Amino acid sequence: MAAATFCSISHGYGVNKVNYYLSNRRNINRIYQVLSLPDAGQRALCTRTCFNETAIRQLHSEGVHHGTLLKCRAEHTESSIEEEKEERISTATLIWRAIKLPMYTVALVPITVGSAAAYMQTGQYFGERYLKLVVSSVFIIAWLNLSNDVYDFDTGADKNKKESVVNLVGRTGTHILAWLLLALGLAGLTRVSLEAGSVRSISLLAYAIICGYIYQCPPFRLSYLGLGEPLCFAAFGPFATTAFYWLQGGPREMSLSSTILSSSILVGLTTSLILFCSHFHQIDDDKAVGKRSPLVRLGTEGGAKAVKVAVGLLYSLLFILGLGQTLPFSAVVLGALTLPMGKLVVRFVEENHREKRKIFMAKYYCVRLHTLFGGALAAGLFAARFFARKQLPHAIILSP
Repeated sequence: MAAATFCSISHGYGVNKVNYYLSNRRNINRIYQVLSLPDAGQRALCTRTCFNETAIRQLHSEGVHHGTLLKCRAEHTESSIEEEKEERISTATLIWRAIKLPMYTVALVPITVGSAAAYMQTGQYFGERYLKLVVSSVFIIAWLNLSNDVYDFDTGADKNKKESVVNLVGRTGTHILAWLLLALGLAGLTRVSLEAGSVRSISLLAYAIICGYIYQCPPFRLSYLGLGEPLCFAAFGPFATTAFYWLQGGPREMSLSSTILSSSILVGLTTSLILFCSHFHQIDDDKAVGKRSPLVRLGTEGGAKAVKVAVGLLYSLLFILGLGQTLPFSAVVLGALTLPMGKLVVRFVEENHREKRKIFMAKYYCVRLHTLFGGALAAGLFAARFFARKQLPHAIILSP
């Protein structure tokens, strides 16, 4: 909240006016400056401090000349309050942000959608295999998050990121843990692929992990060239979702259906939207280290428009794929039910893209959209097979 009062001063009348103004304000610190005209060369400083309804008024003046202009300015901005709150974030909150638990839905959704697409085609579902894939994929996502913190710390991109794991626990331990988790995740995925007898699956998963490596790790760091979103789309969409589809397809090798291809594209879009929105509040830091992310190029206003286009494209594709019978009707209907969440994402970004501390939450809104849309898509694919196996009762026509 900022206020400004302009008063004309003549022989002490201005002093009385300032005192009158001050007497009506309580419990707020204000600084008032008397700015002289260019030919006067004189300045007066009016300071008032109020505490517990006790006002101490001081007026320091040095030869206030007739015709001097008094400009009273109150500087008590809302942003300064927000900065104080940001400084006082608890350690528990920082740890929660560092863990990024909601972000692990990016591991869950491709597995769920791929498994549902496989069930739709074969009628088979392997629960134990699903759980093994989830655990292994969580390890891979943890590697992505931790190694990203390490390499962004090295370049200075995360120097102001208080929730960075490196800033909380140190670089060496974080780096070692990241690569240990990658090894565990790779071992798990390889074992499941061998059990399923699907060499194609492990190849696609390897491509997805390579995308993650060249996205953030030296010497590539393609995210600094603005290629993070395309790599994210390919890794979590066509590569990972299709691989999980094959792994849940049973002992026989399934063909690459149009249903799993279209589903993987939709999953890739929602995942990339999370990554895109996670950089709204980091634009200044990214610019400082030469990171040319899409948001650095577009700015926050252009980024807000891009989010609107991306959400519109997501639902347009859903309906187009439904009309072309590439996706079953049940998947389209359930997917359309998440449209209010899509609108909420767009509205939140449009209203808050200039507010650095508020727009921080945009990625979590996108996580909700990603989870709801992915769950609806998977449920629709499952329902298409499940209810097709049920024999519907014959219609009973009553004659008059």
